[in-house]
Amino acid sequence: MPGSEVVELRPPEQVMLKRLDELCGGDRFDITSLPRLPEVLPQLLRMLKSDSADGTKIAKLIGRDPVLVGEVMRVTQSAHYRTAKPISSLQHAVVLLGQDGLRQMVTHHVMKPILQASAGMLGHAAGQRLWDHAERCAHASMYLAKGHGDPFEAYLAGVVCNAGVGAMVRVLDQEAPPTLGVFSRTFLMHYLSMANHLSLRAARHWELPPNVIEALRERLEARSKLPVTELGNALLAADHLAMIQMLAENHVIDRGTPPAPQRADRLPDVLVDRAQQELRRVFRQNEGYAG
Repeated sequence: MPGSEVVELRPPEQVMLKRLDELCGGDRFDITSLPRLPEVLPQLLRMLKSDSADGTKIAKLIGRDPVLVGEVMRVTQSAHYRTAKPISSLQHAVVLLGQDGLRQMVTHHVMKPILQASAGMLGHAAGQRLWDHAERCAHASMYLAKGHGDPFEAYLAGVVCNAGVGAMVRVLDQEAPPTLGVFSRTFLMHYLSMANHLSLRAARHWELPPNVIEALRERLEARSKLPVTELGNALLAADHLAMIQMLAENHVIDRGTPPAPQRADRLPDVLVDRAQQELRRVFRQNEGYAG
């Protein structure tokens, strides 16, 4: 959507916010209407968290979900993983991927369809941007949380943090009149607060790791209470950096735009600056700049 300098709520937005609150406020949104995760996912994530996870057991668990089996085999048969001998079994593919590769593959396979699910004009336009942001936020979150806890939990938190935004976009597609136009900043603040609450509820519904749920809760409350956990601070900073990166890639702001001087996270400026440089390095090809 085009940018807007409007700050105060307009009357049609007040009506729309009231309707959104009726549908999505508090615990009113039917969380079971979100796309289902594979039933084996919570157990698989717990298994992958262990450094001593047994490849045979992992393969057996993945084997219960035909879609996950197909994705594992597809990824391991790509050029990146190509081996001299053909991959002969699911267990062989699991071993080839390794713990980190399997974690990221599962997260990518599970969350990308959820964020990209489109039910209308807004959803269709937002889906790819939500996934692009999720990839950048996950990468920055993992970088910022390095040395503090499980790196996969940091990656997972970054991927899922805007699941509620996707759900709310689909509600807007159904409820917003075509004449609503661009949104004021006040509307977006209320909208994002509801969306962040939905992201937290979704994470609980999906039985994601407790540290991920706590980081999402801290993000939800960041305006009134600063995060205290390492992952909560990393996620807040990563979300901010991912947004800057997305705006730069879409030529809305200059690629050299630094992080905001006043941020809600408690991370050292030098670390956040390094994380931004890392995002630019990894996603440089998306910025469309030469040199």
